[in-house]
Amino acid sequence: MDLVSDAATSSAERVAEGRERILTELRKVIVGQDDVVEHVLIALFTAGHCLITGVPGLAKTLLIKTLADILDLDFKRIQFTPDLMPSDITGTEILDEEHGIRRLRFVKGPIFAQIILADEINRTPPKTQAALLEAMQEYHVTAAGRTYPLDQPFFVLATQNPIELEGTYPLPEAQLDRFMFNVVITYLSEDDEVTVVTQTTGTSRVAPSRVLSGPDILYFQELSRQVVIAEEIARYAVRLVDASRPGRPGAPDFVEKWVKWGAGLRASQALVRGGKARALMHGRYHVSIKDIQALAKPILRHRIVTNFYAESERVNSDAIVERLLDMVPVPKSGM
Repeated sequence: MDLVSDAATSSAERVAEGRERILTELRKVIVGQDDVVEHVLIALFTAGHCLITGVPGLAKTLLIKTLADILDLDFKRIQFTPDLMPSDITGTEILDEEHGIRRLRFVKGPIFAQIILADEINRTPPKTQAALLEAMQEYHVTAAGRTYPLDQPFFVLATQNPIELEGTYPLPEAQLDRFMFNVVITYLSEDDEVTVVTQTTGTSRVAPSRVLSGPDILYFQELSRQVVIAEEIARYAVRLVDASRPGRPGAPDFVEKWVKWGAGLRASQALVRGGKARALMHGRYHVSIKDIQALAKPILRHRIVTNFYAESERVNSDAIVERLLDMVPVPKSGM
């Protein structure tokens, strides 16, 4: 048992060290946004995907580009527009002629990278959105009856602009559910914004170093699955998600009043997977209640669909998650 315990401790320390090395390099370029960075790393270490919601100019693109450089991964940015077609993402077949013989050759699209930035995903029609989401779920692309696997690790980070709704195609709830996190990125504090303004208007340019590779990320993903979670903590995660569903036995009154649809099974899975990765990143080989609670908002906010009464009273899904955290009983152990 001591050998197993020592191995687990060593693995947790290695992941925690990897996290610190990534954060050190990121902070050379990115100022503030610590919660956003942590959620992105947790998604990466659990083979999940992220949706980032925020107004323009908050360094969403810079964050992902810098992360790709630090991890020595192939990075592609796809700017979603209303005229973008599925083949513009996945690739298309072209007719080649060689030695008098004509044949079709598949030209891979930008989806064939390891880190994908899907910029303003809500600006493209559902057909194109579905092409990306299929690749996220299946980790392969099908074209003309042939299947082309995607390189691992494969990580999609999609952004959407919440302030411009004209000419946009909001993601349906079933497709939002494919994203592990919906991270809301906000304005910087005054001190952080002063730091950014000073750094970006000067002559100095800091280049982050490459500290981890694709195989390291795959190894961390495998380690995170091995993290221990006690039954009462897993049960707490399930009860937290179940409490968001109207019509269930014992559902809170505010859920019955304000929620149209609650979170599904993927939310429970994401809380446990994310809790394992968060524990590992903080040097622990067991999940605590605080790990689950820390991830409740980014995991549940896009999976809880509010109704007209909530909108009329200006109650959003974040407020509902806060109430759920207050009312769902916490196990006596596992803190």
